Amino acid sequence: MEGKENSTSATNQNKQRFKRICVFCGSRPGYKSAFSEAALQLGNLLVERKIDLVYGGGSVGLMGLISQTVFNGGCHVLGVIPRALLPHEISGETIGEVKTVADMHQRKSEMAKNADAFIALPVLNCVLGGYGTMEELLEMITWSQLGIHEKPVGLLNVDGYYNSLLTLFDKGVEEGFIEDSARNIMISATTAEELIKKMEEYAPVHDRVAPRQTWEVDQLL
Repeated sequence: MEGKENSTSATNQNKQRFKRICVFCGSRPGYKSAFSEAALQLGNLLVERKIDLVYGGGSVGLMGLISQTVFNGGCHVLGVIPRALLPHEISGETIGEVKTVADMHQRKSEMAKNADAFIALPVLNCVLGGYGTMEELLEMITWSQLGIHEKPVGLLNVDGYYNSLLTLFDKGVEEGFIEDSARNIMISATTAEELIKKMEEYAPVHDRVAPRQTWEVDQLL
């Protein structure tokens, strides 16, 4: 009985690991319904686990879907958007709390500062052609490698969307450009439930380029 209670306690503790997750996603829904379904699935899972959402602030596409789902489910939604993108990524009413910032650098910093973990959905951003979300994702991986943060970074690989990117990472290891341990920074799964479970179990094993205290973390996070 005692073992069962300890197991239950450990499970509950794991479920509470994340209070806020930052989701990188695009302002278009994509051509496949699987992408929209994945955004809804992730949004519902965040609500079920009472995890708040931090995201790019848009109200259209996958951004609109997940933010509306989390907001309607009673969790807090924080959107961070550069002033210049307001006409492009917000249509109609804003969702939850929206923080307007000066530029993309400040956007990433604010999103990272307010999140316990990061997840990237398939990216089809009408303004940046998907490059913006990819850049956000890769910067969070880089910050982890550098030792700036130890937050889990997850990739929701819907319908094999990110297979080529994961193959590129593996090629980097094979050719000696990425350490084996650093390859493990990127966590991937095909469903939201599996991904969050892996992220809850994540512990960094890679060597940090520099100690966290040597970075001006207050300026970044």
